Amino acid sequence: MSFFMDAEVALGTKLLEIIYIVIGLLTLYTGIKNGLDEENPSRAGTAIFWCSLGVVLAFGRWIPTMVNGILVIIMTIPAIMGKVKIGKVGAPTKEETESNFKKVGMKIFVPALAIGLFAIIFAMFTKLGALVGVGVGVLVAVILLMIYSSDNKPVTFLNDCERSVSTVGPLSMLPMLLASLGAIFTAAGVGDVVASLVGTIIPEGNVNAGIVVYGIGMMLFTMIMGNAFAAITVMTVGIGAPFVLAYGANPVVIGMIGLTAGYCGTLCTPMAANFNIVPVAMLDMKDRMGVIKNQVVPALILIVFQIIYMIVLK
Repeated sequence: MSFFMDAEVALGTKLLEIIYIVIGLLTLYTGIKNGLDEENPSRAGTAIFWCSLGVVLAFGRWIPTMVNGILVIIMTIPAIMGKVKIGKVGAPTKEETESNFKKVGMKIFVPALAIGLFAIIFAMFTKLGALVGVGVGVLVAVILLMIYSSDNKPVTFLNDCERSVSTVGPLSMLPMLLASLGAIFTAAGVGDVVASLVGTIIPEGNVNAGIVVYGIGMMLFTMIMGNAFAAITVMTVGIGAPFVLAYGANPVVIGMIGLTAGYCGTLCTPMAANFNIVPVAMLDMKDRMGVIKNQVVPALILIVFQIIYMIVLK
């Protein structure tokens, strides 16, 4: 309890830690439920994956770093071996879904909008942060859904949460792992290596050429990293700062549009699992690359416009 009683720790950090604990406990429940599910074709591997992840999420702050690292390695083994499976799915039938929609109607979208609304409110008007706002928004959404129907009990949300997590599977971890990879790349000096390579291509002082390489680099590196936030650190250190910002370009414009250029890469890569692979799993699509195939052309058009924006507004 010393962490939560520490006056030097911001309230937002404490609340965010509580959210992580709740997420970790839900993940532990997912592991235990699948471990006890006789219909799951890989009970042991599934339980090991979700329980290891749950312990790290819920109690990682108080666990030694070495133990956290070991748990992460243990967690990856069943995922690599394809031993994380989904068991019995207690999804509502089509008839139940239609019946509930007739009762609730378009009000069903209000809880979802509440999550985004509270994230914006907390980000703009408090010092607690948007992520805490998301957590509060989820709580408000749960309350609204319970008001909509007396059938929505706490166990309903618990089981639905488990079903969603199990459906997505190990891919749910990819955004966090990729964000960590971006920090590792930056610490390892990848940006400096990129700068030395690009320096032989971009004419010294040619800001427009630097912007073109920066925009394309953001797109390509995001495709590798799967995350524009992970890519922008490396690309800004390697290209943005020495070849664009150093010659007087507006850092607000370059940073903002450069990040958006990275999202063009997000549209084209399976590494962006939460955008391009999770929908495939949730919708049970036959073509694993179906989402990406429909996004490549718009992404190529968008990257051209992003680069033009940066050149015009720099």
